[in-house]
Amino acid sequence: MSGVARRTVVAAAGSAGLAAALAACGGGADDKAADAAPKDVTLARTGDIPVGGGKILADQGLVITQPKAGEFKAFSSKCTHAGCAVSSIKDGAIVCPCHQSHFDVSDGSVKSGPATAPLPPTPIQVVGDEISFG
Repeated sequence: MSGVARRTVVAAAGSAGLAAALAACGGGADDKAADAAPKDVTLARTGDIPVGGGKILADQGLVITQPKAGEFKAFSSKCTHAGCAVSSIKDGAIVCPCHQSHFDVSDGSVKSGPATAPLPPTPIQVVGDEISFG
């Protein structure tokens, strides 16, 4: 193989590797996951979401909360500080494990930082006891 052909093969392999790495990083696709998801897919049942608390749906990148009985909200599970996935819901707050930001279960607002921006809301709908994208 000549020097020129070898460089072409190496460059092409490097480009393919870079493209694969960028695709694995998501390239913003997670931000649009809720838009692309079928609206009729059941995310959770109302009985799965405790009043004053919530449930983290890691595969969906979503947190569903029930601030008051019969009131359901959903937010991105990606912390607005450093992009970590929130990991728990405790004492009315959605908690990020990376830097301990706390977000209110009722509206996603910051209860304590270092995050300064609220968790973005995600539209959901409740039909009967099923919660799906709205």
